[in-house]
Amino acid sequence: MSALLPTNLRALLGGRRAESARLDLKARWDPETTGPQALATICAFANDHLHLNGGYLVLGVAEEEGRAVLPPRGLSEPDMQAAAKWIRGACNRLDPAYQPVVSPEAMDGRNVLVVWAPASELRPHSAPGGRKRERTFWIRLGAETVDAAANGLLPALLRQTARVPWDDRRAADAVVADLREARVREFLRDVGSRLQEFADPIDTYRRMRITTRVNEHDAPRNVGLLFFADDPSRWFRGAAIELARFPDGPAASTLCEHTFRGGLADQLRRCLTHLESLSEVRVEKSPDTPFARRTARWPAAAVREALVNAVYHRSYEADAPEPAKVYVYPDRMTITSYPGPAPGIEAEHFEPGAPRPNVPARNRRIGEFLKDLELAEARLTGLDKIHAAMERNGSPPARFEFDEGRTYFTVVLPVHRAHCEAAVGEDGGAG
Repeated sequence: MSALLPTNLRALLGGRRAESARLDLKARWDPETTGPQALATICAFANDHLHLNGGYLVLGVAEEEGRAVLPPRGLSEPDMQAAAKWIRGACNRLDPAYQPVVSPEAMDGRNVLVVWAPASELRPHSAPGGRKRERTFWIRLGAETVDAAANGLLPALLRQTARVPWDDRRAADAVVADLREARVREFLRDVGSRLQEFADPIDTYRRMRITTRVNEHDAPRNVGLLFFADDPSRWFRGAAIELARFPDGPAASTLCEHTFRGGLADQLRRCLTHLESLSEVRVEKSPDTPFARRTARWPAAAVREALVNAVYHRSYEADAPEPAKVYVYPDRMTITSYPGPAPGIEAEHFEPGAPRPNVPARNRRIGEFLKDLELAEARLTGLDKIHAAMERNGSPPARFEFDEGRTYFTVVLPVHRAHCEAAVGEDGGAG
């Protein structure tokens, strides 16, 4: 049995680890029909048009209405071996050649074949056998594998040639010893990956793709330092969360400050725990109903989504040295990250229910790790979760602000009116 996947198969198929753009399911194996489809999907994952770090092709699992049908249908042992052999051979016909990770797995007593195709550093790739026998540049759009040229996206794909997103690049001025093996092992345990069974840490780091070969030695990638170094802000000044609380308002002299450092996941968890301690829940009983109305200062789901998005979608490069900032006022919380939204995202896209364009993510590996830890979910769903949480709580709508130069992005979460009115009353005002 293989142990090659950086994530847990059951969680992956349950929809918690990868959205549809990163997951393709095939119930059966047939070299004449499934084979060409599989090759096109692998090519699309390798091209990583939307910077999601490729994806997973799973053979032996049926799909129904966008979800895996479990328990899996499974593959016979001969089909497993034939599919693995066919895929390895066919991927040599991609241009340039590309080899995914082919991992035989067992689930509920049945065989499935998982093909992990991470983003390629040699993109774009094309596959043979398109219309008129021409080579085709495949990409993923949502849950579909499509021809980039036929959809007018080939120029954009070609512009990405040899451009590796910052978080997947080799880190400067760092060595593998800066990664803490204990942190890596804890991550693998948390996500349920069997890579934790590998005794050699260097081999484990390579399989997780948090290091890369440079000449005759290994070097950490930026994402490795961000998650598994003791203090990533040693290399990336913006890799921290600053929290300031103004209990008497922004003009008062009272100020409470905290700075959260360490790996990105640790920062997020500790900051969220601290914010939960600051929140309050009011219970109001009505004489007309036996039920009580419970309202929070800010709904935890909205705070979580806004903070995770600030860590996920910000830049950590040298030109964005400011930490993410959380400011807590009597009437609102603001969460700010740097810089602003990626080009293509406009103010109207932040309205409730608004369609949002598929633009490349800024950080493909950061998002991948946060999803593996179930801190983040599918792309572009966080905004709707914030709107829904605020509405359920009876809070005023969240606001999303950025300047014309896109130098910052701020989420404003107003405090529920009942909490504001109570605070005024307690201060001897209009109460």
